[in-house]
Amino acid sequence: MFADIFEVKWIELLDVFIRALLSLITLFLIAKMLGAKQVSQLSLFDYVIGISIGNFAAEMTINLESQYLNGILAVVVFGFVAYFVSFLTMKSIKLRRFFMGTPTIVIQKGKLLESNLKKLKLDVNDLLEECRCNGYFNIEEIEYAIMEVNGNISILPKGKYKPVVIQDLDLEVPKQGLCANVIIDGKPMSNNLKIALKDEAWLLNEINKQGYDDYSKILLATLYINGKLTVYERNLHETPKNFLE
Repeated sequence: MFADIFEVKWIELLDVFIRALLSLITLFLIAKMLGAKQVSQLSLFDYVIGISIGNFAAEMTINLESQYLNGILAVVVFGFVAYFVSFLTMKSIKLRRFFMGTPTIVIQKGKLLESNLKKLKLDVNDLLEECRCNGYFNIEEIEYAIMEVNGNISILPKGKYKPVVIQDLDLEVPKQGLCANVIIDGKPMSNNLKIALKDEAWLLNEINKQGYDDYSKILLATLYINGKLTVYERNLHETPKNFLE
């Protein structure tokens, strides 16, 4: 009797393992198809699709009475619907506004727009918190505040409260460019070296100048647009001092 129970449990565990693996693979493929988006970039429609797909995948994993194909089919259908809607919204502005929504002005020339706040179900305290998070503690400093479709609030300050930039000071600054990571985790990045018009012989010579015989002791090495190579050494055995406790 106990042997039968033990055997059944192992079968159930194997079933859950297979279901979880299938769910993960399906979710990964759907995510690749839909493209990369940060959580902060999700619209309301994306959010609904995401939690629905996650719910289907979880149900398929833990509900042993359900069929594999039923759960996978539900996930795939929602995934293709999301993909199709994404395709349509790229082609049509009207559909984009319908599915994704439109930005809404909540502060205009230093005045709160109460009607728009009510439409967004946004109370004054939440708005003030968002303003503070953006660095504005006084609404009179704000020309416009806009609630974006992803839930973030963008703020345009009044002219006299705008931060000073280099252009305002009429200064010349050196050109900026992307840096190339030429060593990561002790391994040379051949493709990045090629893009930077360098090779491994040059790289070895440069790290030798900085006291390294090979790549193994280097966690990260970055080549900047001015030709400077900055090396960050591995320090697994070094205990950092914590000043934040």
